[in-house]
Amino acid sequence: MSYVIAFLGLFLSALNNYSLTVEVKNVPNNKGTVYVGLFRPQDEWPTYGKQYKGKVVSAIKGKTVVTFAGLPAGKYALAVYHDENKNNKLDKNLVGMPTEIYGFSNNARATFSAPDFSDAQISLSKSITHSIMLK
Repeated sequence: MSYVIAFLGLFLSALNNYSLTVEVKNVPNNKGTVYVGLFRPQDEWPTYGKQYKGKVVSAIKGKTVVTFAGLPAGKYALAVYHDENKNNKLDKNLVGMPTEIYGFSNNARATFSAPDFSDAQISLSKSITHSIMLK
């Protein structure tokens, strides 16, 4: 009987796991990598290294695609940048403005700081594809 209960538990938990495919658009070239950070409301938005999950993939000119699988339903936000010189950080100028292109879910705009989590927030209640335009 305990095997049946364990199986049902695994089955039911699998029903609430979704995938989030992220299309990172406007990648200018095949140089370097694309960093994709997936954040929950309780994570330190949008600090890389403080995200819920992260992926680093080779840049593909035009569109780079990343998939996060096995995600529970909930609210998330994405922060993305193209690390063209592969130094593992978002390069900034002397006044702290990024010199590498970046983007956020919902194509939320950054002015003098990152957008609020609520502006970049997406809801996951089924498997979806979400596009982000690098700027």
